[in-house]
Amino acid sequence: MDKDIIAWWSGGASSAVACKLAIDLFGANRVRVIFQDTRNEDDDTYRFLKDCEKWYGIKIEIISSKEFNSIEEVWYKYLSLSVAGGAICSTKLKREVREQWEKENTWAHQVFGYDMKEAIKRAVPMTLNNPKLNAIYPLLLYGYFKKDCIKILDNAGIKVPEPYIKGYENNNCDKTGCTRGGIGYWQKRKREEYNKFYKMAMREHELTNLKGEPVTICKDQSNEAKKKGGYVPVFLLPHPDYPEVKDISMFKGREPEPLVECNGFCGLDDMDVYLEKKKRLNNNNEFNF
Repeated sequence: MDKDIIAWWSGGASSAVACKLAIDLFGANRVRVIFQDTRNEDDDTYRFLKDCEKWYGIKIEIISSKEFNSIEEVWYKYLSLSVAGGAICSTKLKREVREQWEKENTWAHQVFGYDMKEAIKRAVPMTLNNPKLNAIYPLLLYGYFKKDCIKILDNAGIKVPEPYIKGYENNNCDKTGCTRGGIGYWQKRKREEYNKFYKMAMREHELTNLKGEPVTICKDQSNEAKKKGGYVPVFLLPHPDYPEVKDISMFKGREPEPLVECNGFCGLDDMDVYLEKKKRLNNNNEFNF
């Protein structure tokens, strides 16, 4: 049974705490922590990784795509950013990398960092559609949301990655900005990190020109658009050849909800609740897999 539990570390607060809980529940001798590196992460992610390694007492293994050296290679090969079915880069640099790893390795269970907010939307479909994974969701066992995870990290003396400090809800692909971000996310990028925003807007235009139809990150989710059915694209900046396609300046987007206060290191709870829950579960031997 040595190293039979795989815990997926994404670089975010939720997965970081889920991995720690897995180690606490099952023992470091049974857990492998693995990071699927897109090579498009904020530089501070790798500082966070080293801090988590010290916290866990074990190394975090890093795997990456063997087919693609950069996220841009994916976008330009498939002339796609984000469509109704999801983001092509997430498919190629995360899902398929994990699936290839699974073919080459064995395990008893896999740990995912879905929190209470994601229980219905992500954890349930993951369990139903992928029964062979024998998925475990430690954050759901404890009833944790992402803000709880940030508090736990703070009490462990670990600074969250820089994108959280800047007010984003996730630490995903910050070098370019995430293609799974919505209109509010990209409006914030436009306002606060214009150079990064502008580069992505120009990528949309280049890919659109190559494909001969709009290639965008955002979509129109208004009731009017839903009545039309299908995918209604929205550009980051207006494209001169597609004046009929709206851009994000025409919408009131939902701003990312900041998850940290005072740079993430003030006004946060201590670990009493976490430690008490851990002690109770261990004493009751409720999760002796």
